[in-house]
Amino acid sequence: MSVFARHFPPMESVRRYYEPFLGGAAVFFHLQPEKAILSDSNHDLVELYQVVRDDFDSLAAALHTHTNTEQHFYRTRDEYRPEEMTPAQRAARFIYLNKTCYNGLYRVNSRGLFNVPFGRYSSPKICDIEGLHAAHLALQRADIVEADFEAAVKYAASKDFIYFDPPYQPISRTSSFTAYTASRFDEAEQSRLASVVRKLSERGCFVMLSNSNSPLIRELYADFAINEVLASRAINSKADGRGKIVELLIKNY
Repeated sequence: MSVFARHFPPMESVRRYYEPFLGGAAVFFHLQPEKAILSDSNHDLVELYQVVRDDFDSLAAALHTHTNTEQHFYRTRDEYRPEEMTPAQRAARFIYLNKTCYNGLYRVNSRGLFNVPFGRYSSPKICDIEGLHAAHLALQRADIVEADFEAAVKYAASKDFIYFDPPYQPISRTSSFTAYTASRFDEAEQSRLASVVRKLSERGCFVMLSNSNSPLIRELYADFAINEVLASRAINSKADGRGKIVELLIKNY
């Protein structure tokens, strides 16, 4: 986050903060704005944040039912009957799988089913009470909605700050991870996002976007300020492939 800090607009001038690709919400938790609208098209992720905000005690209790064993992992992953679970139980399952799966990767197949294997960690922190409670307090100031990124910013206006962190455009044939949801984020979606960024700029919004250092992204945002930043590669099967790589931070201010 220190790489991003100098690129944020002056927060005292910001009216509302939007984060339409919620993910880990690192920027939101760093800024902790007074007014925020957080959204994602991933239903399970949105429900997780709503539960962290609204039902912290039930979530903590549900997390304590999970154990770091391969048998429990695959039973939890594969024998999923969401209609028989409470929101807190579904949210706890989401956190548990993220903490114990391989590389902490969130990936689903074409049917929308989580399909990452067991991570074999010795002692993952399945229930981080302090971290969850801090998130619970920060999220009290946020509206959390399930929405496509374009719908999520429909009412954004002058002086609002929107940070987009979409699925990155692949920079090679072996880096095409776009299975964050059952629907894929392809070049057409990248172009649609660029069109939304232009509309927001015309409204007087502050807009910042992260993406890969790819020819398509440079072309789509050629008339914006493009900054190269070094970021850690979070997902790679080889340890020597997890170093710093160049990514793009794109701004309209």
